[in-house]
Amino acid sequence: MSEIWQITVKVWNGIRRWFDSHAETNLSSEQDSRAMDLIRTLPFLVLHALVLTVFWVGWSWVAVGMAVLLYATRMFAITGFYHRYFSHKTFRTSRVMQFVFAVFGASAVQRGPLWWASNHRTHHACSDQPTDVHSPVHHGFWWSHLGWVLSHQQGTTNLKKIRDFARFPELRFLDRFDVLVPFVLAVSLFVFGEWLANMYPQLETNGLQMLVWGFVISTVALYHGTFTINSLSHLFGTRPYATSDNSRNNFLLALLTLGEGWHNNHHHYPSSTRQGFRWWELDITYYLLRGFQWCGLIWDIRPVPRWALEQTSLNQAKKNRDSEKIAV
Repeated sequence: MSEIWQITVKVWNGIRRWFDSHAETNLSSEQDSRAMDLIRTLPFLVLHALVLTVFWVGWSWVAVGMAVLLYATRMFAITGFYHRYFSHKTFRTSRVMQFVFAVFGASAVQRGPLWWASNHRTHHACSDQPTDVHSPVHHGFWWSHLGWVLSHQQGTTNLKKIRDFARFPELRFLDRFDVLVPFVLAVSLFVFGEWLANMYPQLETNGLQMLVWGFVISTVALYHGTFTINSLSHLFGTRPYATSDNSRNNFLLALLTLGEGWHNNHHHYPSSTRQGFRWWELDITYYLLRGFQWCGLIWDIRPVPRWALEQTSLNQAKKNRDSEKIAV
């Protein structure tokens, strides 16, 4: 009887975890923690497979435009707020704005703001060390790109790492029920597409087409855009600063992620709101945040201090070494 009860509880917890990310995981060993979590992996794979339905639903300019708009909006929510605000606190804002952009970030289907930020803080504490959960240097490309995020190891949020924001019940709610906002977005896109089909048939769109382009394709693109920073930006690019990890600056990734590709800059001085340290390092997220500051929506943006720009530059270090050789 006890065995049946244990199986029942395990099945119930599994079902519950589809909706409640804080539910118990029932792990028994370290090996289990690195295994793929089916509760997270199956929806991830299904979403990728649904991209193929684009050949069935077709396309329209309004559907493609919605995909681009939602990619850009949600990427900004991830880069500007999940990363530069919740993870690093590089500026301040009101509780209302904090919640609004936590909702936008949650719609990207990259878990809740507390989970995201707590993992990122852990990454910075041991970047490219064996204990860094998504280091391509130690764990390989595929694990750093997507394996870690689908594993049991990252199933629940470490609230101890994010106590400063975990005190807000609305953020804990978003974090716990992280499927809620994406579900509402998906349903809203379908309803909006059907409304457009009835009211403006000349646009040649419908609910399924809007769902596939606006949610499925846009979200999959968001996944891999964000994941490249964990993987590719620790493998390919330039290293103007002598950081203790293998972080790189990569212009193409900066374009793809609205400025996150200046990753060596960021690991050199993570407390700055700005990641494109120089005028030619395009950082769209920073420009938008400056606009938000001008409107009074955020404040106390942290600049890049002069010493961070100059004192630990690899180029400057080389010049210093050359000067010492000449002096000798």
